[in-house]
Amino acid sequence: MSPSLELEQRLRKLEDLEAIRQLKARYFFCCDQKDPQGVRDCFASGQVLIDYGRLGVFHERDQLVELFERLGCHEHIVEMHHGVNPQLTVADADHAYGTWGLHYQQIDTHTSTLTQFGAYYEDEYRKLDGAWKIISTRCVVTSTMALQLDAATVRTLFAGRAPLLAEAPAS
Repeated sequence: MSPSLELEQRLRKLEDLEAIRQLKARYFFCCDQKDPQGVRDCFASGQVLIDYGRLGVFHERDQLVELFERLGCHEHIVEMHHGVNPQLTVADADHAYGTWGLHYQQIDTHTSTLTQFGAYYEDEYRKLDGAWKIISTRCVVTSTMALQLDAATVRTLFAGRAPLLAEAPAS
Protein backbone atom coordinates (compact mmCIF):
# COMPACT_ATOMS: atom_id res chain seq x y z
CA MET A 1 0.00 0.00 0.00
CA SER A 2 1.34 3.39 -0.90
CA PRO A 3 2.05 5.84 1.93
CA SER A 4 -0.43 8.34 0.52
CA LEU A 5 -3.21 5.71 0.36
CA GLU A 6 -2.42 4.59 3.92
CA LEU A 7 -2.50 8.20 5.12
CA GLU A 8 -5.81 8.77 3.31
CA GLN A 9 -7.35 5.70 4.99
CA ARG A 10 -6.10 6.76 8.42
CA LEU A 11 -7.50 10.25 7.93
CA ARG A 12 -10.87 8.87 6.76
CA LYS A 13 -11.03 6.67 9.88
CA LEU A 14 -10.30 9.65 12.14
CA GLU A 15 -12.96 11.71 10.36
CA ASP A 16 -15.47 8.86 10.70
CA LEU A 17 -14.73 8.49 14.42
CA GLU A 18 -15.23 12.22 14.96
CA ALA A 19 -18.47 12.20 12.93
CA ILE A 20 -19.80 9.39 15.14
CA ARG A 21 -18.83 11.29 18.30
CA GLN A 22 -20.65 14.35 16.93
CA LEU A 23 -23.70 12.23 16.08
CA LYS A 24 -24.00 10.88 19.62
CA ALA A 25 -23.34 14.32 21.13
CA ARG A 26 -26.09 15.73 18.90
CA TYR A 27 -28.46 13.00 20.10
CA PHE A 28 -27.79 13.86 23.78
CA PHE A 29 -28.09 17.59 23.08
CA CYS A 30 -31.38 17.18 21.18
CA CYS A 31 -32.79 15.11 24.06
CA ASP A 32 -31.88 17.86 26.54
CA GLN A 33 -33.24 20.59 24.26
CA LYS A 34 -36.54 18.73 23.72
CA ASP A 35 -35.95 18.60 19.97
CA PRO A 36 -37.91 15.62 18.57
CA GLN A 37 -36.84 16.25 14.96
CA GLY A 38 -33.19 16.41 16.01
CA VAL A 39 -33.53 13.12 17.91
CA ARG A 40 -35.25 11.55 14.90
CA ASP A 41 -32.50 12.67 12.54
CA CYS A 42 -29.83 10.84 14.55
CA PHE A 43 -31.34 7.49 13.54
CA ALA A 44 -31.55 5.82 10.15
CA SER A 45 -34.90 5.82 8.42
CA GLY A 46 -36.64 2.49 7.94
CA GLN A 47 -35.90 -0.55 10.08
CA VAL A 48 -33.79 0.12 13.20
CA LEU A 49 -33.47 -1.52 16.60
CA ILE A 50 -33.82 0.76 19.63
CA ASP A 51 -33.86 -1.20 22.89
CA TYR A 52 -34.42 1.04 25.90
CA GLY A 53 -35.33 -1.76 28.29
CA ARG A 54 -38.45 -1.01 30.33
CA LEU A 55 -39.10 2.11 28.26
CA GLY A 56 -39.62 -0.10 25.22
CA VAL A 57 -38.14 -1.68 22.12
CA PHE A 58 -38.71 0.20 18.88
CA HIS A 59 -38.16 -0.82 15.27
CA GLU A 60 -38.70 2.60 13.69
CA ARG A 61 -37.29 5.91 14.83
CA ASP A 62 -40.73 7.55 14.88
CA GLN A 63 -41.82 5.13 17.62
CA LEU A 64 -38.99 6.40 19.83
CA VAL A 65 -39.78 10.03 18.99
CA GLU A 66 -43.44 9.51 19.98
CA LEU A 67 -42.34 8.20 23.40
CA PHE A 68 -39.84 11.05 23.76
CA GLU A 69 -42.54 13.64 23.03
CA ARG A 70 -44.96 11.98 25.46
CA LEU A 71 -42.50 11.59 28.37
CA GLY A 72 -39.77 14.17 27.95
CA CYS A 73 -40.94 17.15 25.95
CA HIS A 74 -42.49 19.12 28.80
CA GLU A 75 -41.22 22.25 30.53
CA HIS A 76 -41.52 20.58 33.94
CA ILE A 77 -39.11 17.82 32.87
CA VAL A 78 -35.52 19.10 33.05
CA GLU A 79 -32.97 16.61 31.73
CA MET A 80 -29.23 16.27 31.37
CA HIS A 81 -27.60 13.51 29.30
CA HIS A 82 -23.82 13.21 29.63
CA GLY A 83 -22.27 10.64 27.31
CA VAL A 84 -18.82 9.52 28.44
CA ASN A 85 -15.99 7.14 27.66
CA PRO A 86 -16.82 6.28 24.05
CA GLN A 87 -15.22 3.11 22.75
CA LEU A 88 -15.65 3.25 18.99
CA THR A 89 -14.64 0.88 16.23
CA VAL A 90 -14.91 1.62 12.54
CA ALA A 91 -15.42 -1.82 10.97
CA ASP A 92 -15.30 -0.59 7.37
CA ALA A 93 -16.19 2.46 5.29
CA ASP A 94 -19.90 2.17 6.12
CA HIS A 95 -20.17 0.28 9.44
CA ALA A 96 -19.10 1.12 12.99
CA TYR A 97 -19.81 0.06 16.55
CA GLY A 98 -19.60 1.83 19.84
CA THR A 99 -20.15 1.68 23.56
CA TRP A 100 -20.87 4.83 25.57
CA GLY A 101 -21.31 5.48 29.26
CA LEU A 102 -24.24 7.66 30.28
CA HIS A 103 -24.85 9.83 33.33
CA TYR A 104 -28.47 10.98 33.26
CA GLN A 105 -30.29 13.39 35.54
CA GLN A 106 -33.94 14.37 35.45
CA ILE A 107 -35.72 16.94 37.60
CA ASP A 108 -39.51 16.85 37.53
CA THR A 109 -40.69 20.19 38.87
CA HIS A 110 -44.32 18.99 39.11
CA THR A 111 -43.54 16.11 41.46
CA SER A 112 -40.38 17.63 43.01
CA THR A 113 -38.35 14.54 42.22
CA LEU A 114 -34.79 14.05 41.08
CA THR A 115 -33.82 10.89 39.24
CA GLN A 116 -30.23 10.05 38.38
CA PHE A 117 -28.98 6.96 36.69
CA GLY A 118 -25.91 5.48 35.16
CA ALA A 119 -26.13 3.35 32.04
CA TYR A 120 -24.27 2.30 28.96
CA TYR A 121 -25.24 2.28 25.31
CA GLU A 122 -24.25 -0.38 22.81
CA ASP A 123 -24.60 1.20 19.36
CA GLU A 124 -24.25 0.20 15.75
CA TYR A 125 -23.79 2.89 13.12
CA ARG A 126 -24.05 2.92 9.35
CA LYS A 127 -22.95 5.58 6.91
CA LEU A 128 -25.93 6.39 4.70
CA ASP A 129 -25.70 8.95 1.92
CA GLY A 130 -22.39 10.14 3.37
CA ALA A 131 -23.68 10.65 6.95
CA TRP A 132 -23.38 8.36 9.98
CA LYS A 133 -26.69 7.28 11.54
CA ILE A 134 -27.58 5.05 14.47
CA ILE A 135 -29.12 1.80 13.20
CA SER A 136 -29.15 -0.09 16.48
CA THR A 137 -28.86 0.96 20.10
CA ARG A 138 -29.35 -0.72 23.43
CA CYS A 139 -29.34 1.18 26.71
CA VAL A 140 -28.61 -0.81 29.87
CA VAL A 141 -29.23 0.93 33.19
CA THR A 142 -26.60 0.06 35.79
CA SER A 143 -27.61 2.25 38.74
CA THR A 144 -30.59 4.37 39.72
CA MET A 145 -31.31 6.89 42.45
CA ALA A 146 -34.66 8.63 42.85
CA LEU A 147 -35.13 11.38 45.42
CA GLN A 148 -38.14 13.35 46.68
CA LEU A 149 -37.17 17.01 47.04
CA ASP A 150 -39.20 18.83 49.67
CA ALA A 151 -38.52 22.32 51.01
CA ALA A 152 -36.80 21.06 54.16
CA THR A 153 -35.87 17.46 53.35
CA VAL A 154 -34.59 15.10 50.72
CA ARG A 155 -36.03 11.59 50.90
CA THR A 156 -34.67 8.60 49.03
CA LEU A 157 -37.39 6.91 47.00
CA PHE A 158 -35.09 4.31 45.49
CA ALA A 159 -31.39 3.59 45.26
CA GLY A 160 -30.06 0.56 43.44
CA ARG A 161 -29.77 -1.02 40.06
CA ALA A 162 -33.42 -1.04 38.95
CA PRO A 163 -34.14 0.50 35.58
CA LEU A 164 -35.77 3.89 35.17
CA LEU A 165 -39.56 3.68 35.43
CA ALA A 166 -39.35 0.22 37.05
CA GLU A 167 -42.16 1.20 39.39
CA ALA A 168 -44.31 2.90 36.75
CA PRO A 169 -47.62 1.21 35.94
CA ALA A 170 -47.96 -0.34 32.51
CA SER A 171 -49.80 1.90 30.08
